Amino acid sequence: MVRKILVAVNNSEIGQQVFDQALSLAKAINAELMIVYVLSPFDERYPTPPGIATDGIYPPFTTDDINYYLGQWESLKYEGIELLTLLTNKAIAQGVNVENTQEFGDPGRMICEVARNWQADLIILGRRGLSGIKEFFLGSVSNYVLHHAHCSVLTVQGVVDDSAAIPEAAVV
Repeated sequence: MVRKILVAVNNSEIGQQVFDQALSLAKAINAELMIVYVLSPFDERYPTPPGIATDGIYPPFTTDDINYYLGQWESLKYEGIELLTLLTNKAIAQGVNVENTQEFGDPGRMICEVARNWQADLIILGRRGLSGIKEFFLGSVSNYVLHHAHCSVLTVQGVVDDSAAIPEAAVV
C-alpha cells in the first residue's frame, strides 16, 4: 500500500510533469507527498568553482571571484526554495499533506537517501531519455535510483533527445 510518495523535481518542463503526476496520484490514493529538489555540483547549469593558483602562472583568484561564485550558488538555492514553495502551495490547495526539502549533492544518491529516511513507499522522478555515450558521460539519475532505491520507482518520460540521430534526409 502506497502511503508516502517522494517526488524529485527540477526547474524544467519535465519537472512540472513529474510533479503533476505525483500530485494526481497522491490526491487519488490519499497519500502524503515529499517534494525533493537537489542542488548538484555535477549538473551542467551550476557554477564551476574558481581554481586556486599554486604556481604563480595564473593570477590568483580574488575575494570578488569567490564572492561571485558563492552568490551564484545562493541564487540557485533561492531558485530551488521558490520552486519548492510554489509546488508545496499547489499541493496544499489540492488537499494533499505535503513536505519539502532541498538537498545538496549527487541527485541519485540524495533522492535514495531522503526516500529511505522518510520511509517513502514510492519514488516518482523524471527521465530524460539519454542513452549510450550521453548517458555514460552525463549520468542518469533515474537509472541510479531504479537500481538503488529501497522502494518502488515510477519514472515519467521526458522528451527524448534525438539530436544524435541521423536526419532522415541523410539516409540513403
